[in-house]
Amino acid sequence: MPKRRMRAAAAIAASIVALAGCASGENTSPNTDVPTDQPVTLTVWSWDGTVKEAVPGFEKVHPNITVNVVNAGSSTDQYTALDNAIQAGSGVPDIAMFEYFSLPLFAIPGKLTDLSEFGAKDLAKDYVEAAWGNVTIDDKPYALPSDYGPAAMFYNQSVLTQAGVASPPTTWDEFYQAAKKVRALGGDHYITNDSADIFVLMSLMWEGGGRPFKVNGTDVTIDFKDPGSSRAVAFWQKLLDEDLVNTKITNWSDDWNRGLNEGTLATQLIGGWFTSTLPERAPQAAGNFRVAPLPQWEAGETSGAENGGSAMAIPAAAQNKAAAYAFLEYFTHGDGLQSRIDAGAFVPNLSNLNNEKFLSATNPFFGDQKYNQVLADASKNVATGWQYPPFFGWARTGYEDVSAPLYDSRQGTLAEVLETWKQRSIEYGNEQGFSVR
Repeated sequence: MPKRRMRAAAAIAASIVALAGCASGENTSPNTDVPTDQPVTLTVWSWDGTVKEAVPGFEKVHPNITVNVVNAGSSTDQYTALDNAIQAGSGVPDIAMFEYFSLPLFAIPGKLTDLSEFGAKDLAKDYVEAAWGNVTIDDKPYALPSDYGPAAMFYNQSVLTQAGVASPPTTWDEFYQAAKKVRALGGDHYITNDSADIFVLMSLMWEGGGRPFKVNGTDVTIDFKDPGSSRAVAFWQKLLDEDLVNTKITNWSDDWNRGLNEGTLATQLIGGWFTSTLPERAPQAAGNFRVAPLPQWEAGETSGAENGGSAMAIPAAAQNKAAAYAFLEYFTHGDGLQSRIDAGAFVPNLSNLNNEKFLSATNPFFGDQKYNQVLADASKNVATGWQYPPFFGWARTGYEDVSAPLYDSRQGTLAEVLETWKQRSIEYGNEQGFSVR
């Protein structure tokens, strides 16, 4: 196992063992009145740099409240630090950031505040349905959506044209045919890359109706044999078998940047947040890239999937819940939202996704395409009903480990990898106190 994977697996496993081991006690009813006659200092843990943009406006409205936004490290580092603080009974932040898939691990054991007591349920209609579903467990909102990553296809129009592909693939069959044409360019040209990124495969499952994870409290079911999941696995296996996907280049690496710059990677199946990252990584390809919806299984379908995104929650042990919720609502939903959008945040709020100024925005890097329109539609079309197991943080890294032989040396099949991954996840989940089958 590569050292990088071993370190990541060890860190996440250590964090989750601690997280699932103890709850923080009963969630007492918070005082919903924002204090105005005494000074309050809020601590917000977030790796999203746009959050701090909302602080000046909030402090102007609430002069007695001071907000300190702290980057507590990577998501794994933050989760570990947060659970340590909860167990120690001190140093717990007032607001903390969570990837959508990590939220259940804290919410189910009672470590997060049920925001229903602040009237958060009234905000549901203001978000795309799938994003609201991500923060709701047993009909209780434990966070407010902060940013979103609708799955989309970023494509190099110049490379596709060179390969004889007249327009971006709209179905997976067209994607397959395009992949063969791009590979025929020779050398290192591929339609895309995949080095055991489970989110790529899950995007295909998600939009096609696959629901491999079912969660009911602490009861978890894992099954990759449903029709939607099986179809996605078979399709991606075909691409791997025919050497139509580059399995040697990992995302965020120098080789990845080089492939995007030089056009040897013709597309990326990734979250909409990539609009803020791609221009920095592929400046030589400026003007060539465009954004298109994720290809569909059948022509005319509009079902979408999600690839990334995060929410903000108030720990159950937080000391200033009323003031914390006031700021939480301000920067995820209220008057502070626009400052974050201006700073580059892609949010699942319908007020923004329906805003004409936002939808008509262009960027020379993307050939002056109105790419926000594509991503807004993709956000609204994300299929609902997807669930993550509470221990998905561990499982995500575990997938990299069990799939390494397939991606490194073509040993085994995706179906076999998923079966091994399922069994290990079942064992791990049961060890952590969940009932997994």
